[in-house]
Amino acid sequence: MGAQKSIHAGKAKIDVNVDFTHKICASMMLPSLRNTGSPLSLVIGSLCIKHPNLFGGSEKLDVSWDKGLYDSNILVAYRRPRPQWVAQQCFVMQHSLSPEIGVHGIPVENFSRSGSGGVNLSRFSVGLDLNEPASSKWSSTTSIKFENVRLLSDDGRSITRDLDGFPVTCSGNAHDSMVVLKQESRYAKANDRSFSHFTMQIEQGIPVLSRWLIFNRFKFVASKGIKLGPAFLLSSLTGGSIVGDMAPYQAFAIGGLGSVRGYGEGAVGSGRSCLVANTEVTFPLSKMLEGSVFLDCGTDLGSGRLVPGNPALRQGKPGSGVGLGYGLRFKSPVGHLLVDYAINAFQQKTLYFGITNLAS
Repeated sequence: MGAQKSIHAGKAKIDVNVDFTHKICASMMLPSLRNTGSPLSLVIGSLCIKHPNLFGGSEKLDVSWDKGLYDSNILVAYRRPRPQWVAQQCFVMQHSLSPEIGVHGIPVENFSRSGSGGVNLSRFSVGLDLNEPASSKWSSTTSIKFENVRLLSDDGRSITRDLDGFPVTCSGNAHDSMVVLKQESRYAKANDRSFSHFTMQIEQGIPVLSRWLIFNRFKFVASKGIKLGPAFLLSSLTGGSIVGDMAPYQAFAIGGLGSVRGYGEGAVGSGRSCLVANTEVTFPLSKMLEGSVFLDCGTDLGSGRLVPGNPALRQGKPGSGVGLGYGLRFKSPVGHLLVDYAINAFQQKTLYFGITNLAS
């Protein structure tokens, strides 16, 4: 239920995608985050402009804008050609706006959903990405960026405190500023019967000015897939931790689709550290239909109390949780339909569904 169009203007290419499908799905599953009467709130979509030869020297310019129900993201990327054996440089400027549900959201219905906590995250960043030449199995990206983070209320006003009166920034002001050096390394190995993936991200806040944030944050994701006859077993482990200066919005949020199903986004907990394990087995039911069973679990390792203002304790989050369930994956010429049915430790049942790879 959408429209997609590609337009060629000289050497530039413009992709426009407007989609109404997610609005229908979300209206039945998600609690209202804010009241708005704008007709544009009913539309989600994306606009992408690509130019392969901006100044005649094979410079590439990508401009993209993505709009969701309650969030938006604008990205500008500029790349200059360099020899393949040296690191590829990319100048990046980005602005995003989204509800801060994972940490400040309020769990409802036995933690199966998370409502708005009246806090929204506006993040502006500008910097440089360096993509190192990939080996047969390893690849890495190094970036250095200036970031400015501002917290907004649901009506768009700058705020310094949440609904309970606790600070929402590390500085105590209306915004936090930082220079972040980030290193991301990726490993991938695959054959006909299995695959292995590993990703490690390390972020270091650099004290260019005394009032800017100084921290070290790391996160890893390890996954393994094995074919078991006609079935396929997929297991993954995600973990991370942060030390040094910290604002509440930097906490690791646990719960929700992609984390622990059966819980709302961040409804399990939010802490300085986290550990999440996921296991899923998929098996064919017919040529176009697959079934799945899954088990998810996650914990903040007792670090929720170490987050400034302790938002997880104030919202009654348990700090650990287990979700299990089953699902269906239906493949059709017009797109893929995914349905998951999960139950959490409080016996609350949740239905997730999504539509991917929609045909134009």
